[in-house]
Amino acid sequence: MSKTEPAPEDLAVEEEETSEAPQEESKETIEETEGETAEEQPSGEKEVTAEKTEEKEAKEEEEGEEEEEEIEIVEERIYTIPFRKVWATPMGKRTPRASRVLRAFAKRHMKAENVEISNEVNEELWARGIRKPPRAITVRLVKDKEGRVIVYPATTG
Repeated sequence: MSKTEPAPEDLAVEEEETSEAPQEESKETIEETEGETAEEQPSGEKEVTAEKTEEKEAKEEEEGEEEEEEIEIVEERIYTIPFRKVWATPMGKRTPRASRVLRAFAKRHMKAENVEISNEVNEELWARGIRKPPRAITVRLVKDKEGRVIVYPATTG
């Protein structure tokens, strides 16, 4: 045997290496295709669920608008409620007291027992935290035919 010709043992090793390489590639390609199909299926499901959630949100918005429209307004007034006495309480109790003062004001002026404060008004009360509620707030009190009073922020315009 000369140096240019490889030994028969070397040929056998090279053949094994070459024969294994295509098998490994085929396994990798199979795994990749399986991974791609596995990735495709959940993304399709995500799209379907996203569409369903959008439809639900649209229905909820329509229902929310209908509920607001269904309220038969008997009486509506705009008041500026002073929170002068609220500031006489300890700092850590001011905003909860402002909420109670607002509710009591609405009960007294609208002659109703059931008073609900809207999220917008509540956020306005709590905007600066528990220690610093607003000094006064302008609100719109709406009384429906059931005797329920809802407190909304006063709209300008």
